[in-house]
Amino acid sequence: MLEARRSLDWIEHETLRKHYRDPRIHYAVNCASVGCPMLREEAYTAERLQAQLEDQARRFLSDRSRNRMRDGRLEVSKIFDWFREDFEPRLQYFARHAALLTHDAKEHNAISEGRVRLAFLDYDWTLNDSRSSSQR
Repeated sequence: MLEARRSLDWIEHETLRKHYRDPRIHYAVNCASVGCPMLREEAYTAERLQAQLEDQARRFLSDRSRNRMRDGRLEVSKIFDWFREDFEPRLQYFARHAALLTHDAKEHNAISEGRVRLAFLDYDWTLNDSRSSSQR
């Protein structure tokens, strides 16, 4: 019997997203490129899954290299464009997370009230560095 090879990307899109309607999946399991949300340093467990997913969402949405306000626009990861159906309605999704996207009160209000223009950032497909720090 041949074993099928699976990638994190396959698990995210062909398994998890097909069976669970939760946008936080994008923050938890992904292809591991630099543009993706950071992978978690620990295994997901049934007992802590909701807290772990919330933490992943918080980490990604508050990462200013991937999501930020600039010149009156909300610049966000291309993930929110490619998978818009998972985050619809997008402006309401961002409004619920305004506190993570900015610390500025005026920007927070603009996001909360849906008065922002969206821009999607370029995506970095470079793989994360896997070099070991040990001597060879």
